Amino acid sequence: MDAYQLMLTQGVEPDLITYNTLVNGLCKSGDLGEARKLIHVMIEKGFKPDKITYTTVIGGCCAEGDLVGAFEIKKVMFDSDIELDDVACTALITGLCRQGRVVDAERILTEMLNADLKPDDPIYTMVIDGFCKKGDVKMGFKLLRQMQSNGHAPNVITYNALLNGLCRQGQMRNAEMLLQAMLNLGLNPDDITYNILLVGHCKYENPDDYDKLRGETGLVHDYATCTSLVGSLSRSSKRQARK
Repeated sequence: MDAYQLMLTQGVEPDLITYNTLVNGLCKSGDLGEARKLIHVMIEKGFKPDKITYTTVIGGCCAEGDLVGAFEIKKVMFDSDIELDDVACTALITGLCRQGRVVDAERILTEMLNADLKPDDPIYTMVIDGFCKKGDVKMGFKLLRQMQSNGHAPNVITYNALLNGLCRQGQMRNAEMLLQAMLNLGLNPDDITYNILLVGHCKYENPDDYDKLRGETGLVHDYATCTSLVGSLSRSSKRQARK
């Protein structure tokens, strides 16, 4: 609020654009309380907060993990007949996914589509990844199909999220089929793709499949990959020793 007070002492009366700029600065610095106070000042001065004002605060709330505050602003917008834009929806979805609230994130995604807003590829991928990490791979694939039907072309990051979900559940055959689908689409799997598959094979005690993957891809190791492989081989060796 220091900048606002300085303007007043110099006899400068802020307009709506200036207020929005000040609100944006406060939100970026994480001072949401002061941002809300400034909005009240705006109203007292006869200015009506607009979509930019409220969207800025929603973004600030989500960045700080204050989803309660974000949804309060969302309700204010609804009551004021101000429609959410893609920026506000993206902020809400991102904030919800960060807290593992993927069902609520998918609901906002549906609201976007119903309002003829266009979620981008990263937003779809974020929600797909959230469901896969929750163990709901079926919903992840449903969103993949929705993404494709809406004209999006999922990239390797999207497929990695789905592969990770399948491997976490030990669905290695389905994971291999998805890998083949990627290749058929002309997508080039990256090291993350194969490391996900390797970890899955090792976790479910199929380390022999590692040699096949390495031979096909020239896999680059990282620490987590090597740890997973060594652990699986060690368990296999102990079982052999007990026989």
